Amino acid sequence: QVQLVESGGGLVQPGGSLRLSCAASGSIFSINAMGWYRQAPGKQRELVAVITNGGATTYADSVKGRFTISRDNAKNTVFLQMNSLKPEDTAVYYCNHRNGPWVPGPGAYWGQGTQVTVSS
Repeated sequence: QVQLVESGGGLVQPGGSLRLSCAASGSIFSINAMGWYRQAPGKQRELVAVITNGGATTYADSVKGRFTISRDNAKNTVFLQMNSLKPEDTAVYYCNHRNGPWVPGPGAYWGQGTQVTVSS
């Protein structure tokens, strides 16, 4: 089992920035992928960004150039730096972990979610 604890959500004005963090603990494989998904009201959960233990990244087209995913392997922690936030970025953001190599689609483990609201 893997436990994920997120932090860093909140309310921000359009054009502002937020940084999300997610710390993983438990049975973590040396080869793994961590990422962020989000779900807005009435919409399906969607991939935001994912990063492998080797540092390879994948981003949704809607956040490319604005969001940056990074990780600290020693601390099993993943970060999402979100800049130039837009109202359409408003959603609950979920941390996700996959043990093993990354393949398209979420891994088995989810955090509890953190609300990000972009509004003036």
